[in-house]
Amino acid sequence: MEETTKHLSGFVAVIGRPNVGKSTLINSLIGQKIAIMSDKPQTTRNRILCILTQPDAQIVFLDTPGIHKPKHKLGQYMVKAAEGTLKEVDVIFFVVDVTERMGSGEYYILERLQSTMRPVILVANKLDLIEKEQVLPIISHYTEKYPFAGVVPISARDETNLDRLLMEAKKHLPEGPQYYPEDMVTDQPERLIVAELVREKALQLTRDEVPHAIAVDIDEMTTRPNDDIYVRATLYVERDSQKGIIIGNHGSMLKQIGELARKDIQMLLGAKVFLDLWVKVKKDWRNRDNVLRNFGFGDK
Repeated sequence: MEETTKHLSGFVAVIGRPNVGKSTLINSLIGQKIAIMSDKPQTTRNRILCILTQPDAQIVFLDTPGIHKPKHKLGQYMVKAAEGTLKEVDVIFFVVDVTERMGSGEYYILERLQSTMRPVILVANKLDLIEKEQVLPIISHYTEKYPFAGVVPISARDETNLDRLLMEAKKHLPEGPQYYPEDMVTDQPERLIVAELVREKALQLTRDEVPHAIAVDIDEMTTRPNDDIYVRATLYVERDSQKGIIIGNHGSMLKQIGELARKDIQMLLGAKVFLDLWVKVKKDWRNRDNVLRNFGFGDK
C-alpha cells in the first residue's frame, strides 16, 4: 500500500519589538501585501491573520502588534493582543533586528516567553544590513538567554533564507487538514485592508508630525455599474493641528496620500478605484474606550 504524504497545518505567531520587520517578513512569506509597513514603531494594530498554502502544508501566520510598554489604552490593547496570541499557536517566531543592540524591549519579550511551552524560533532579521562575521556574536547573545528551538538569520526585505525558515517551522507543526481555501491569503475583510493601506500612506508621508494619532474608517465601498470601485474613507486624528498636517497646503498632502493608497488598493482589488478621502478630529481617541471599540480595538 502506498504511503500517503503527511500534510501539516498550524499557526505561527510572529512577535518582536516594534519596527524589527515583522510585517515585511509576513508579506514576503505570503507573496502579497497584507500587513502594512512603516518605519514608525507600533504600526500593526490588529492581529492580522495571513495564510500560506503549499503542497505539503498550510501555515497561518498571526502578525501581532509589537510588544512594548503601553502609553495609552490603545497601546494596552495592542500588547494584550500580542501576548494573547502566544497561547493560541503551534510555533512562535521571535523576530529581532541584528543591526540594533539587544535592549530592554527584547528582555521584556524573553521574560514573557519563559512561561510558554511552545517552540520559539529566533529569526535574526536585516541580514542585508550588516557584515556576515557580525551575525554569529549577535545570535550567541540571544541563545545564551533562551533555549530556542531553532535559529534562522534572514533578510525579509531581500527574501534571504525564507525557505529555511519555513522548513524550521514545519518541524514543529502538527499533521492536519487544509483549513482555508488555496487562494485565500488573509481572513481580514477587504475594507479593513483598504483602511490599513490608507493609514500606511498617511504614516509614511507625515513621518514624525502625526505619530500614531491616525485611524481610518471606510464609510463606503461600492462597485459601480462599470465595475470601478468607489471608496469613501475618513482619516481620524486627535487634534486640529494634526488635521492641518494631513490635509496639507491646499489639500496637497491628502492628495498625495490618496494617490499612493489608490495604487495599492487597485492592486489588492484588481479594479480601477476612485478614492475619496476626508479628515475629521476625534479628541484623544486613543484613550477613549467607546471610540476604540468603534475602530475595532478592545472587547466588542
